[in-house]
Amino acid sequence: MLSEPGLTPATEALLMQAMFPDPDRIAAELDRYRQGPRLVLAWAFAGQVVSAVGLEVNGDAATVLHLGTHPDHARQGHARTLLREVARHLNLRTLTAETDDEAAGFYRRCGFAVQAMPSPWPRARYRCEWVA
Repeated sequence: MLSEPGLTPATEALLMQAMFPDPDRIAAELDRYRQGPRLVLAWAFAGQVVSAVGLEVNGDAATVLHLGTHPDHARQGHARTLLREVARHLNLRTLTAETDDEAAGFYRRCGFAVQAMPSPWPRARYRCEWVA
């Protein structure tokens, strides 16, 4: 079930999975969610929040900033369902994300077009775009 819980301990823990593992950077990102206008949506299964997404929304377009799923519920389709329901709930025409090798395949399987992009880091970066 889709919900807009905002930043709660459960959604915070899930979003942190997708953040650079530096305490100062994590604190800064979470502050950005608290200050708005970022949006946090979650997917619950059997009464437990199992996946959360942090977004910036601009009209009928949104950018995925962070996406995380509880490890006990990984690879069960919850994040894919969350993204689909977010697009429907917000009446999105486009949904984009920037990611690395680790998540590019996930976005591809969700129906996003995935293109390599220049990266300032040693790891490859990809722009992922879903269009309704």
